[in-house]
Formats: sequence, C-alpha cells, structure tokens
Amino acid sequence: MSRIDESAEFIPVRIAVLTVSDTRSLAEDRSGQVLVDRIEAAGHQVAAREILPDERDQIAAQLRAWCAAPEIDVVISTGGTGLTGRDVTVEAHRDVYEKEIDAFGTVFTIVSMQKIGTSAVQSRATGGVAQGTYLFALPGSPGACKDAWDEILARQLDYRHRPCNFVEIFPRLAENQRRK
Repeated sequence: MSRIDESAEFIPVRIAVLTVSDTRSLAEDRSGQVLVDRIEAAGHQVAAREILPDERDQIAAQLRAWCAAPEIDVVISTGGTGLTGRDVTVEAHRDVYEKEIDAFGTVFTIVSMQKIGTSAVQSRATGGVAQGTYLFALPGSPGACKDAWDEILARQLDYRHRPCNFVEIFPRLAENQRRK
C-alpha cells in the first residue's frame, strides 16, 4: 500500500493550471480555484494560471508553451473532457503528448466510481508527458478536481510517496531528447 516516507525531503513542484471554458471568468472558476488551493496547501507552487475557450488549437498551443517553459513541471487542465461537441481538451492534450499515461484515466475512473457510480463512464480524464512535463486533463467539476488531486495527484506529485511517484523520475522524462 502507498505511504509517505517522512524521512525523505519534500520537493515542491511548479504547476500550471488551465481552465477550459467558453463561459467562465477567473472569478467564476471554481474548479481551477479548487486546484490552486490544493496545490498551494500541499506546498507546491502555482507557476501559471489561464482560462481558454474550448478551442483545440488554442489549448494545444498553451500546453506546448508551458511544456517548453523551464519554470513549469506539471500542467493540470480542468474542463472539456466530456462527450459533447465542444469538449476538445482530451484531443488537444493528445496532440501534445509524447507518451500517454494510460493508467491515469483508469485510476481516475476507479476513484470516480466510488463517488458518482456509473456516471464516471462519461469522463475522459487523461494524462501524459511532453518535453519532460507532466500533463493531466481533468473534468470541469470541482468535485472531480478534488477527487483527482486528493486521491491521485497529491500522492504522485509528492517525492516522499512510496513505493514510487512521478517526481522521482522527472530527471529521466526527457532523456530521449538528450541522446544523439
């Protein structure tokens, strides 16, 4: 079972938060704020925060820009993961991914099933890696953001989490780009 190794030093991670919505402003962005509050409470840094409309090219361009920014380690987006015609966040993420973290969506579904039952089948939460940066796409509900952070990301973005975590392999994420 997972645990926190209290003898290991905590390593703060720099995280960008992207809200995808055609209608929300920063003042109305409850899901983005849930993430910001949890990121900061965990001891990590919010490195950037933006709101973009449900436009695949704009979302992908922002993800690419943040992946290229050395001051950002992780990008978490919220919104646009559903099944409607305007829900294009997952496609934008996959346009950027070099590798998909297949199990992220599966584990998110398991967590969601415990909270919302079979309605979890409507989420397309996803995770991946690009240019040494982790990217995660979460549904736009505050509850889904709480669940994803509390049950998955808070642990995997904590270097002290055992038996393994995302932070400990940061140095190796882009090793294929260093090889010539």
